[in-house]
Amino acid sequence: MSTAETLPNPDVAAASALSGGRIALRGRWTVDQGNAVEAAAAGLRRDAASGALIVDLTGVARLDTLGAWVLERTRAEIEAAGGRLAYAGASPEHRILLKEVRLPTAEPGPAPRGRLAGFLHDLGVRVVGAGQDLLAGLAFFGEVVTACLRVAARPGTFRGTAFVNQLDQVAFRGVPIIVLISFLVGGIVAQQGIFQLQRFGAQSFVVNLIGLLILRELGVLLTSIMVAGRSGSAFTAEIGSMRMREEVDALRVMGLDPIEILIVPRILALVVGLPILAFLASLAALAGGGLTAALYGGMTTEAFLARLQVAVSFHHVAVGLIKAPFMALIIGIIATIEGFAVEGSAESLGRHVTASVVKSIFMVIVLDGLFAIFFAAIDF
Repeated sequence: MSTAETLPNPDVAAASALSGGRIALRGRWTVDQGNAVEAAAAGLRRDAASGALIVDLTGVARLDTLGAWVLERTRAEIEAAGGRLAYAGASPEHRILLKEVRLPTAEPGPAPRGRLAGFLHDLGVRVVGAGQDLLAGLAFFGEVVTACLRVAARPGTFRGTAFVNQLDQVAFRGVPIIVLISFLVGGIVAQQGIFQLQRFGAQSFVVNLIGLLILRELGVLLTSIMVAGRSGSAFTAEIGSMRMREEVDALRVMGLDPIEILIVPRILALVVGLPILAFLASLAALAGGGLTAALYGGMTTEAFLARLQVAVSFHHVAVGLIKAPFMALIIGIIATIEGFAVEGSAESLGRHVTASVVKSIFMVIVLDGLFAIFFAAIDF
């Protein structure tokens, strides 16, 4: 068995052969001894050609990340060539450092799948993930309901100031943009309706179109989508930032329930604020439709209002308002779940904010479809 060169300086990294296939390391295996470390590691690779090696680390005066990495790289190269290298006499600190810098072993990849099999596999993974998200949402909803019951049993613990602040953020500050967008959408729907219906000489029925569509479906749906993008994303970002700064853990350490402190005021503000916004959005959309009917259809305001009274009734308004609290609850649950799922990086925060908006909008549309089927079934 060949022997690596022995250097007289005890501080310089070196390796010397012992009996029984053992190699003794000595000196400082640190970054300032980089050339000596590489030379000694080359000696280990040469000695490994004759069989298994046991590397004795008792004489190593100091080992840093570079020295440990070179040792682990040498061990991986020896094992890749069919040899074997084991450590002996390592201190606890050396064992920890060697473990931390250990090179990952390549694992065999999955067997290649056909296009159809790959599609079915991806579909199955997504279905299972959706099922897990649904179960997590139900469990979280149960925690929120339990927290609300605790707050109801002890009204003194309700954070009224936080509720009013969230209601201001969700409802009051959201009125201008929601009213503006609803006004424009109502005008666009009326304009397109007039252009299509005038072919049949029935442009006056545009009032029925925009009245039923806005009051039953479009008003609350547009409002919910805008609230999901505006307030839902804000909830996720706020709670996610608190998670990153460990403020949620601090609340638990102080004996406070984060659900009661952070979630209940936000969800209650959504449940109260979204019906108000939906009602204002419907009025704005009807106003936009009425203005468009006057400009493009030559319909007077009196005729528009008279036709609207005949076309719609209170139960059409009630249909839209009944949906609003449920949509608010869905948005709040998804937004807060995604906020609590944020980990300690900005990338994780961005990913969960995006997931919050996408999932909320998707579930709002699904819920609106379910309500439409239900109200059609009961003829309401």
